[in-house]
Amino acid sequence: MPSSSTGAPTDTTWNPTHYLAFASERTRPFVDLLGRVSLPNARTVVDLGCGPGNGMPVLRHHWPAAHITGVDSSQEMLDKARESTRDDAKITYQRADIRAFATPEPVDLIVSNAALQWLPDHRDLLPGIQRSIAPGGVLAVQVPGNYAAPSHRLLYELSGRSPYAEHIDPSTLLTPTAGVIDYMLDVSAEGWEVEAWETTYQHVLQGEDPVFDWISGAAARPVLSALPPDLLEKFTAEYKAALKEAYPETRIGTILPFRRIFFIARHTG
Repeated sequence: MPSSSTGAPTDTTWNPTHYLAFASERTRPFVDLLGRVSLPNARTVVDLGCGPGNGMPVLRHHWPAAHITGVDSSQEMLDKARESTRDDAKITYQRADIRAFATPEPVDLIVSNAALQWLPDHRDLLPGIQRSIAPGGVLAVQVPGNYAAPSHRLLYELSGRSPYAEHIDPSTLLTPTAGVIDYMLDVSAEGWEVEAWETTYQHVLQGEDPVFDWISGAAARPVLSALPPDLLEKFTAEYKAALKEAYPETRIGTILPFRRIFFIARHTG
């Protein structure tokens, strides 16, 4: 569900514990996505970019008898996922880059939650992913759509300044995802029915620097991992201060609006 976990560069490591600090908020869109799939008899399910496995209980709830395969490129995430589902023999994992992933035979359901956005070319991959879905099957995807939000805008602006910019490869920064209609058109083809929607969640976060804690566990990782220790400390202080100004604490906590894009393609044959 995060991803370098998806096939993004694997030269930095993921921290599953850090990522799971907001497990409930990160899993909520997955719950909402799967609630619209309407495929009760799915026998084979693939989760592309499964991360630390926090979505596996949701998948198992919907499909109690299905064989579920979690795919991720992060060994740290897969280790955490295996640990959390070790008592379920019908959940297996595969370390793979989504760009190279292919099923040996068509499956009933492929899901991806907050993972494909790590691949700049993810829209080009969608037709190939659809070819791995059996007639009657479904592709269900959620990607963040909040790249114009202050959290991301401030990250990009600050990382582009000296002395930070000299240490950061711009290609490692997340590329904004497309619009809802763009994704609908990407997966629309003869023999496919498509639906899509978007939701802006209003997450109420607690803590001293909750927005920084949230984004440092995912989208800010490429920046933070690229900086040497002395600059990392300086960058972190500046970024935290900017985030506090952009997301002031309220009497109920710090409110983080987070827009998500959902699309589902059904293979009607």
